Formats: sequence, structure tokens, C-alpha cells
Amino acid sequence: MTNFPALKTPGPLADGAMRITPLGGLGEVGRNMTVFELDGKLLIVDCGVLFPEEDQPGVDLILPDFSSIEHRIDDVVALVLTHGHEDHIGGVPYLLRLRDDIPLVGSELTLAFVEAKLKEHRIRPVLRQVIEHEEVSYGPFDLEFVAVNHSIPDAMAVMIRTDAGNVLATGDFKMDSLPIDGRITDLRSFARFGEEGVDLFCVDSTNAEVPGMVGHEGEIGQVLDNVFADSDGQIVVASFASHVHRVQQVLDAAALHDRRVALVGRSMVRNMGIAAERGYLKVPAGVLIDARDITSLPPHERVLMVTGSQGEPMAALSRMAHSEHRSVTIEPGDTVIFASSLIPGNENSVFRVINQLMRLGARVVHQGNAKVHVSGHASSEELLHVYNIVQPRNVMPIHGEIRHLVANGGLAVKTGIAPERVMLCEDGVAVDLEGGVARIAGQVPCGYIYVDGSSVGEIDEAELKDRRILAEEGFVSVYAVVETTTGTILAGPHIQARGVAEDDSVFEEILPDVTEALSAALETGKADAYSLQQVMRRTLGRWIGRRLRRRPMIVPVVIEA
Repeated sequence: MTNFPALKTPGPLADGAMRITPLGGLGEVGRNMTVFELDGKLLIVDCGVLFPEEDQPGVDLILPDFSSIEHRIDDVVALVLTHGHEDHIGGVPYLLRLRDDIPLVGSELTLAFVEAKLKEHRIRPVLRQVIEHEEVSYGPFDLEFVAVNHSIPDAMAVMIRTDAGNVLATGDFKMDSLPIDGRITDLRSFARFGEEGVDLFCVDSTNAEVPGMVGHEGEIGQVLDNVFADSDGQIVVASFASHVHRVQQVLDAAALHDRRVALVGRSMVRNMGIAAERGYLKVPAGVLIDARDITSLPPHERVLMVTGSQGEPMAALSRMAHSEHRSVTIEPGDTVIFASSLIPGNENSVFRVINQLMRLGARVVHQGNAKVHVSGHASSEELLHVYNIVQPRNVMPIHGEIRHLVANGGLAVKTGIAPERVMLCEDGVAVDLEGGVARIAGQVPCGYIYVDGSSVGEIDEAELKDRRILAEEGFVSVYAVVETTTGTILAGPHIQARGVAEDDSVFEEILPDVTEALSAALETGKADAYSLQQVMRRTLGRWIGRRLRRRPMIVPVVIEA
């Protein structure tokens, strides 16, 4: 298998060849985006976001890196969206800031979710709704869409036919034989594509390490029914704001047990309103109630469907766990259900919320102690089955961390695909497809683009490093007023600290040394404010490291009188 080499910038694309460049989703679970280039035109599949981890303080979202296509944005013929999860559509508003008339192609529910999101950004998109088996063309790309089963309705895979070869991109998928909405993964079409010839198979890797097959989504309904039957107090169910199937099961269980359901969280209310309006969510009569009215009911009649299943600090569930929610209080005897799987990297945040909920006396039901969730991604046995059906010439595992991509590539080799035909790539690695053969052509810049409030791309790794230092080590300021012409210290030095776990009085020990170093620098007659600041920083920093065993952020200030 071609394996994560150090690469140079790819050269010009050969005539008749197609270049496939993932700009997100390979090396992480999120911000999925892949660019296809042929005859000077670009087709994009998905444009999602990645949610920040604990070592990225203050960051709201992480976007794909658009820099390699920004100067060619007019060459983009369409953006295909495989389904409506944030890790596949969340970056669309930011891409459309570069050009707002890029056609968005997807299923009804996917486009409805995107349109609502874009409305908040005051963008009116160009939408092209497609259904399964529909064929459309954009520039040199002929597209055919087929149904796949996932943890959201209306997910699609796309067959991309070109003169350079055929590419089948699965999006996120699994092979649930008994889905809630009756919409199974279209293996007949996969087999038809295989007979036609798939030159490159871009395959979801998220569950490639998991043995066997994913369970049936319908099994969760009985588990929820049992949990509801055993609960005497308020029930809180946490899930993704787009998990229509799970909300449907909660509504059905609530109706069966004479409970009312309130949706909590702006994205949850918005998405479920869209799903109900379009017929993807069937709401039993009298079950839904406004969140503002739910506390008027006795606890044994309440169900709250909330966001925050990944431990997000600002989400509804986390605020409830810390008794900071404006209207919902967790009481002893309440039941909290985590009805989603853990995204890698979020484990500590989720367990922290679980512990806090249990400290409040709640009973917590999660995937570790009850089957309250099944994954939306194909496990190893399902992937093997699909490889045997499609029999692709080349494979490019997508959507996953490195370990997932490697495991998926290993499965492809087991089914008889030559190791050199398996492209193990990271974000930014370009693969050229020519004459039925795929090869790695180079790598384009592909860093993390951070969204921080209204700022997009302004925060870099250096800024995040400063934030981490502030969070972990604290802050020390030292300031002085000097007259450089006479070499006189007029005021200070003064030292103040925050978050260093030491009283400011401890710094009295080092003040004479700082003063002496500052005076010595002034006596040279050549010192300016910047060099004086560095003298104070070095003197104070060495002492803090030796005496306090800390490395806080030190901000020296010298004012010239």
C-alpha cells in the first residue's frame, strides 16, 4: 500500500488524467471534502467541519483548507453533498463566501438542512435537488446518485463518470438490512457499477477497525422502550442535532409511555422542524411541547431531547450537568441517555459530563452499559462485502483517522486488490488517475483553518500555543517606567501574576535581580524598549522555571518617559 510519504507540490496534470485531492477528512473524523479536477474544471464532494478538541481553546469550528483552490474558485462546476451531517455540510457557508453561486447538489433533506444554515449566513444558494438513480452532468463530470443507509435519512453515494475513469464515492454508509425508514444501501447499483468498471473507489473508513457487522437501528427502539419503562423521573436524551432516526424513536417511546417531548437546542429545533415539515420525521399527536412549557409537567411526564452528546461545554447537556441551564435542572432519580457514539478525541469531555450528572444523582445510560446507539458506518465485514461486489481497480480509503484508513486499506488488499493500488493518503495528498492506474502525484498545503467567533483563518498554531500556555501555566506581567537618555528607572519593576497558583508576594524574591538586570542594560546607553523588555523576560523566566517549576506566559512592558 502507498503509505504517507513526504511529498512535493504536484506537477501539472497530464492531458486526459483526473486529479483527486482530499482537503479534509483523511487523518481526522470530520471536515470531509474532496476535490476532483479534470480538463481545467473542479468538482467538490462534501464540505464539512471538524469540532475542536481540548487543546484548541476558544476555537468554534475547524474548516478544510481552501487555499489550494481559492484562486480557481470560478473553475468549480458544482458541490455535491452526500448527506446532511455537519462534518459534511458545515463548511458550505464558508466556501460560498468565496463564490455564492456554486451549484449545491444533493437530496431533499440534505439541501433543506444546508439552506437553513445558509439563511443564517444571509446566503441564497443555487440548489439542485436529486433523487436516487438520477443522473446529472456538470462540466466533464457525469454524476449518478444512489441510496445508502446512514444515521440520517436521504444519504447518497455518487458515481462520477469521466473520460479519465470512473470514481465511486460512498459518502458515509452502512448496510443495515432493517433500517427505520426502509431505505437500504443500494448494493444492486454498486454491483452494476462494478460490472461497468470502477477505476477508483473512495470508501468510508470510520469503522474499518470494528469486526463483524453493525447492528440494526431498529433494535434501539426496544432498548429505549425498556429505559423509559424503568424511569420514574425526568428523562433527558442527548444526541446529534441531525439524528432524525433517533429523535423518531424517542418520540415513539414517549408516546407509548404517556410522556411529552421538548426539543432543546437551536440546531435541534431547526433540524427536526425541517425533517417534520418534509415528512422525514413522524410526530405522534400531542407528544411535542415547547421547551419553555416542559417544566409545567410533573417529572414523570417529561422528556427532553438535547444536544451535547459529545460533551461540548456550551451545549445544553453540559450546562444541565453543571446546573447552569436557564430552565432545566437535573434532580436525583432523573435518567440521562447518551444516544450516540463517541467521536474519537471526545472521550474525556463526555466522561466528565457523565460524572457530573451522576454527582447530581442522575442515572446515566450510555453505549458502554446499554445498546442505546448503533454506528452509522460500515464495519469490516460490510466493507469486505462491498469490495467484493464492486471489485475496483484502485482504492482510496477516506473519512477517518490514520488508523482507520490503514485498516480499510488492509481490508481492500485481503479482497485481492494489489497493495500498490491502495492509496493511503492524508489531507492535501493528490492522487492522479490515468489509464485505469492511480498514483500519488504530490501534496498541496492543507492546514487547519480555525473559526473563532467572527474570525475565520486568523487564528494560527502560534496563537493556540499561547492560549494553551495561558490555560495550563498562567500569566505573569512585569512593567517598568524608564528614562533611557539618563539610564534611570522611574517606576517599577512591578510584577503581577494570574493563574500561577502563587501569591504575588513570592515575586519579591526576584525583584532585585530584575531591577539589577534592567539597570545594567540601561547603563549601556544603547537599550531601547524592546531590548529592555527581553532583559526582564529572560531574568524573570529563568527564576520562575527554577524556583516555581512553571513556564507561564510572561508579558514585559517598558514605558519610556
